[in-house]
Amino acid sequence: MNAPIPELTDRMRQVFGLVVDAYLERGNPVGSKAIAPSVSLSPASIRGVMQELEELGLLTHPHTSAGRIPTESGLRLFVDGIMQTSLPGVAERARIEKEMQQQTGSIEDALSAATAALSGLSACAGVVLAPKREMRVKQLGFVPLDSNRALAVLVGMDGNVENRVVNLGPGTSAMALAEVGNYVSSRLAGLTLGEAEARLRKEISDSREAIDRAAAELVASGLAQWSRDALQRPVLIVRGQANLIDEMAAADLERVRQLLDELEDRQEIARLLESAREAEGCRIFIGSENRMFALSGSSVIAAPYRDGGDRVVGVVGVIGPTRLNYARVVPMVDFTAQALTRWMQ
Repeated sequence: MNAPIPELTDRMRQVFGLVVDAYLERGNPVGSKAIAPSVSLSPASIRGVMQELEELGLLTHPHTSAGRIPTESGLRLFVDGIMQTSLPGVAERARIEKEMQQQTGSIEDALSAATAALSGLSACAGVVLAPKREMRVKQLGFVPLDSNRALAVLVGMDGNVENRVVNLGPGTSAMALAEVGNYVSSRLAGLTLGEAEARLRKEISDSREAIDRAAAELVASGLAQWSRDALQRPVLIVRGQANLIDEMAAADLERVRQLLDELEDRQEIARLLESAREAEGCRIFIGSENRMFALSGSSVIAAPYRDGGDRVVGVVGVIGPTRLNYARVVPMVDFTAQALTRWMQ
C-alpha cells in the first residue's frame, strides 16, 4: 500500500471515502460533480484532491472517463481503515436463520440453505466449506475384473457409492474377497471407515473369524486409504452463481465469464477458503491479492464457523466483483458464520 491511513489529511479521507462509496454503489467512475453536494469543497478543489489520491496509488481513472475509481490498494485501505459497518438488518438476519432452521436433514442441507440465503442477500456467489467427515459403511462388495484386479464397491449409510479398482495379491481369490465383503457388510455396518478398518484388523490379529487373512488385510488397507482420502477431500458447496450476471455484467462480460470459469475449480476455491480457517472474523481477499481470482478481478469475503467444541470445522463466504458493497456484505458473512456456529452446537 502506497499511503498508510495517517498520511491522508481529513479532506483526502473524506473525498476518498465518498468516491469509494459512490463507486461501490453504482460501479461507474466517479467525477467531482457527483460528490460535490456531500462535501464543502468546489469541484475544482475536489479534482485537486482526487489527483493527489491518484498520485498516492489509491485512485485511478479509465482512459475513457474523467471520473475516478479506487485501485485495489485503495479498496484495501478503505476496507481496513475507513469503512464503517453495522449488523445486517433484522429481516436479513431472520432470513438466514430461518433458512437454516427449516432444514431437518443433513449438515450439508443446512449449510446449503444458509449459503443460498447469503448469496441472495449479497447478490454474490455463496460458498461454504463443509466439515470433513468420513462415510459410514453400509455395504462392501467386489466385482472381479481379471486374475489380478477387482472393482471394490463401497456403499455408505447416506447412500453415497464409491468405486475403486484394487490390485489383488498372489493367492487372493474372488471367493475370499466375497467372504470379507460379506463380513464387512454384516458385522461392520454403521461404523466409519476408520472404525471399520480398526475392527477388521483386530479380528485379523485375534483370528476370531474364519476369513481369509490376505483378503482381510487387503480390505483393511483399502478402508484405511478410503478414510484418509475422505478426511483430505474438501466438501465445497457453491450457490447463486447466477447472481453474478446482473444488469452491470453486460458492460464487462469477459470478466464475468472469467469468474464463472474460475468458480468451476472447486479444489482451488476450497484451498482459498482453507486459508481463512484461522481468521478471528472475516478475511477479505481483493482482486489480485488472491492468485485464483486475479484475472477476473474478483473479491472473496470468508469467515470460519465452529462446532460445539469450539473447533473450526468450516468456512463460509461470498465471491463477487471487487466493487461489491463491503460495508454491507462483510457483516452479513460474519453473521452467517456465527449463525452456523450456533446451529452446529
